[in-house]
Amino acid sequence: MRRPVLTTLRASALAAALMAPLALAAPAVASPAADAQSPADGEALAEEVLVIGHRGASGYRPEHTLASYELAARMGADFIEPDLVSTKDGVLVARHENEISTTTDVAEREEFADRQTTRTIDGVELTGWFTEDFTLEELRTLRAVERLPDLREENTLYDGLYQVPTFTEVLELRARLSEELGREIGVYPETKHPTYFDGIDLSLEEPLVAALEEAGLDEEDSPVFVQSFETANLRELAEDGLEVPLVQLLSATGAPYDLVAAGEDTTYADLSSAEGLEGVAEYASGVGPEKAQVVPRTADDELGEPTSFVDDAHDAGLLVHPYTFRNENSFLPAELREGEGQAEDLDDYGRALEEQRIFLELGVDGLFTDNPDTGVVARELFEADED
Repeated sequence: MRRPVLTTLRASALAAALMAPLALAAPAVASPAADAQSPADGEALAEEVLVIGHRGASGYRPEHTLASYELAARMGADFIEPDLVSTKDGVLVARHENEISTTTDVAEREEFADRQTTRTIDGVELTGWFTEDFTLEELRTLRAVERLPDLREENTLYDGLYQVPTFTEVLELRARLSEELGREIGVYPETKHPTYFDGIDLSLEEPLVAALEEAGLDEEDSPVFVQSFETANLRELAEDGLEVPLVQLLSATGAPYDLVAAGEDTTYADLSSAEGLEGVAEYASGVGPEKAQVVPRTADDELGEPTSFVDDAHDAGLLVHPYTFRNENSFLPAELREGEGQAEDLDDYGRALEEQRIFLELGVDGLFTDNPDTGVVARELFEADED
């Protein structure tokens, strides 16, 4: 059960977010890193802090569905974020992973039982059903389900209602909502496992660029960011002349798989250093760090002292869009959780606005969030205090 005060907050946030269409401003898009001017410490580099609907409004609908993306936009998100993988016939579709047993009903479909298999993806062995084994026509017979049913039981209400959308459909939805809401809705696609897909002759980058060109979204000022946890594909996109801003995703652990596959020893920690960020700025306009790279957690799972990451990135001319902000206690630092700390409290909402405020005060340029309405309210409160 949601606590009454938090339910009221949630309703108020949604009401405020639904007023967003009255604002006719377009989302801020990065300039090339070379042209950026470093702000003072603790200030954002971008003119406007962005709210990015992580997999849409995935706190309220099954992720990576048109319903989730549309809700995010109506809640006030500036950008919607589709993760992209490929079908057997080379069509880009929106799924968090190419293994789809946790985000679709494929495991219940007897006609596809023989498609279950084991693959090694980025060095990890996985057993399940994979998009690259389905044509688009076959994939369209499946229906999306909530990926976190125990934590987000309310979202299971929508299980079985929505198809797996193509990237083209996401772009069409973006255009329709931009016109209807009177403001540009941006799109923030991520290419998933590009080295793996290159290895099976289903490259993601060419159809991505083709789709952006077809939609008229391939200019420097188009409301688009293209992101990846790998590096080589971003460098190639930059070298091939893609003009939209590129964003290097980072992590508190591990290394980009393209570099691992090439036998290089560069880690995400290396890329996240002040020197590493200068190198990233040679091909990207921004970085997407894990939250813990900006504000680490202590041994007690509380927020620790902020790092210099935001200032280092800004000094390199890079925008900073950390991930992922979620409302549930399960994802919040210990001191911002509500309840008695029992297992049944994990799906309750904690003090998510306070967490986001901390990051906004550090000067981040945008927030990836499963709850765009909360992100909008956090930004409004922060900007009101700044004024």
